[in-house]
Amino acid sequence: MDAVIRKWGNSPALRLPASAMKEAAFAPEQKVRLTVTRGRIVIEKSGRIEYELDDLVDGINSKNTHAEVSFGKRVGKESL
Repeated sequence: MDAVIRKWGNSPALRLPASAMKEAAFAPEQKVRLTVTRGRIVIEKSGRIEYELDDLVDGINSKNTHAEVSFGKRVGKESL
């Protein structure tokens, strides 16, 4: 299977065919490990990405939050 390395912003990028992703059981946004040896680049699955709730909450600021959204009149026991 052949592919072409192209420029994406200031970096080179390689688009992986869907068939290769499926055969390797990779998914979009999956964390991978790159190993470079003697002119070869090997892509392997990496460990699961772990998020810390405190780090995520610390990232909340006025620039990445939105205003309150109305979903209509209250129904049931939403307001106690």
